[in-house]
Amino acid sequence: MTPTTPLLLLTADPSHPLAHLALRYARAHLQSTAHKDNTQNSTLNVFFYGDAAHIANRLRWQSADQVNLTKEWQNLAEQYELSLPVCVSTALSRGVSDTDNSTRHQLDGNNLARGFALVGLSELAMMMQDGRHLMQF
Repeated sequence: MTPTTPLLLLTADPSHPLAHLALRYARAHLQSTAHKDNTQNSTLNVFFYGDAAHIANRLRWQSADQVNLTKEWQNLAEQYELSLPVCVSTALSRGVSDTDNSTRHQLDGNNLARGFALVGLSELAMMMQDGRHLMQF
């Protein structure tokens, strides 16, 4: 039996300990599988939903003594070729938008952080359909 690729469903606000736990889990999982496979390709899927959409806000300020979750997820995405999909409706309702949605909804600007992408819930449904092990943080 082949192991399934885990799916991390992040729903916690960036200030919540679960948001930090999700990052630590993702980092450990990716390092573990990269070490086993001797590759940097992603063996993990993530989806940002609800309050976790705040993580994708490039304008979110973080004090120097705190972990900047936005930058840490960006670093993981670059290192492991990880996609960072964010539910478009929950992002927009929390003031996070990309250029296309800002134009479509006549918003004053965009603030989606580099590496993140606004997607529909169908993306999450497709990830779940593949029989992935789902973990919610």
